[in-house]
Amino acid sequence: MGIVLKQTYKNTFILFLGFTIGGINVLFLYTHFLQEDYYGLITFLLSTANILMPLLVFGIQHTIIKFFSSYTKKKDRDNFLLTVVILPIFIIIPLAFIGIYFYDYIANLLSEENIIIKKYTYLIFFIAIFMGYFEVFYAWSRVQMKSVFGNFIREIFARISVTFLLFAVYFGWLSEEQFIYAVALVYLIRAVIMKLYAMSLYFPEIRSFSIPDNIREILTFSFYIILAGSAGSILLEIDKFMIPQMEQIAKVAYYAVGVYIASVIGIPSRAMQQIINPITAKELNNANYNEVEVLYKKSSINLLIAGGLLFLIINLNVKDLYLLIDKPEYSVGILVVLIISFSELIKLSLGTNGAILTNSKYYKIFFYFSIAMAFSVIVLNRYLIELMGIDGAAIATLIVVFVFGMIKIIYVNIKLKMHPFTGKTFTVIIIIFGLYLIFYFINFTSNPLLNIIIKSIIISIIYFILIMKFKISKDLSQLILEYINKKYTKS
Repeated sequence: MGIVLKQTYKNTFILFLGFTIGGINVLFLYTHFLQEDYYGLITFLLSTANILMPLLVFGIQHTIIKFFSSYTKKKDRDNFLLTVVILPIFIIIPLAFIGIYFYDYIANLLSEENIIIKKYTYLIFFIAIFMGYFEVFYAWSRVQMKSVFGNFIREIFARISVTFLLFAVYFGWLSEEQFIYAVALVYLIRAVIMKLYAMSLYFPEIRSFSIPDNIREILTFSFYIILAGSAGSILLEIDKFMIPQMEQIAKVAYYAVGVYIASVIGIPSRAMQQIINPITAKELNNANYNEVEVLYKKSSINLLIAGGLLFLIINLNVKDLYLLIDKPEYSVGILVVLIISFSELIKLSLGTNGAILTNSKYYKIFFYFSIAMAFSVIVLNRYLIELMGIDGAAIATLIVVFVFGMIKIIYVNIKLKMHPFTGKTFTVIIIIFGLYLIFYFINFTSNPLLNIIIKSIIISIIYFILIMKFKISKDLSQLILEYINKKYTKS
């Protein structure tokens, strides 16, 4: 776990910094500098592009992670990388012609409830391409065990660019319409930077290019993963796509704020997965199942510990946080925060389950799980959004994440005789919900900001004392002790 923890630490710092910048954007700048309809519009465009993205790039980012470590010769690796980078073009070009031919129909369909969408419909396609090729070249760098720079570009560059653009709108340098186009340009620049960095890490020889011998296996894997990836994107983004089809587009803005706040809980997972996924793929390729199981259990407990603290800090301070936002209409998302927070905790507890499924010989089942999840969340959203509004969208996500999370755990246990849980898992769960119940009704001051600071510090101290006392995680305890010793030595 050495290289995992080292890069996870750096990635976690970048993610927290990125989420801090994004939090300022989402909670304060978007809400105060942009009209609600335009905030809902940019959320809709980006979410829809995320849904389309896996299809356009043929799931190649996952294919790189899966196969790169299986090649031992540089020539084979070069041919593989060149092939998979070219493959998406055979998807993008035909879909572009189809999109042009049916553009009016698609634009009218998407803008039926909110006419503001129609003018910008074509941007969805371009943003999806930019997002897709960023992920391809990010995977290119990750298989070189270099995830930090790409994580920086993904999490900080885009968000800080948006910060400047929002201030440009505030000062009148950009109109709200121009802001939409400028955001699309940011995603293009981000993809170009990632490409240049990936090429600097590993530059394939073009002169002796040939199609890989296992091209059929690559295409088969990509076909399943493209559909699974599309289904996975549907699970993550379909709510923000469907809400404007059934409600005013401003509701997307309210929902997006709530989801963003809760998504902070997933930061540790996003940080660890950047490096642990290629490691899991490598160990599976080498049939080192003992190490896979060790990573499975350690990732689950460590992610649950980190996510549990974030769950407490967020949900015990959420009312004060909305007071700081000072936009009463957005407070309808408070329940959304709690519901999505539960789904984030469930995902954290799965550890490397997704990496095991997508990189093992059972990867095809991941496709069927993903399709079933996508279908389920669409059906549930259709019913629950109409019944309960944006709270219904959050509940639909929670139900699907819980049910299929348990199914995935059972499947991996049946096939590989391993699961992510230990006796410590339930101890952590008891600590999390025990502290939640104790502090839910406790406020230390009427000042929202001061109350958030005081409560967060006290909860964090008590939480870590309990984690250390019950010896939940050796890795985490060792990191904390090393940090304390360094501070003590310096003093």
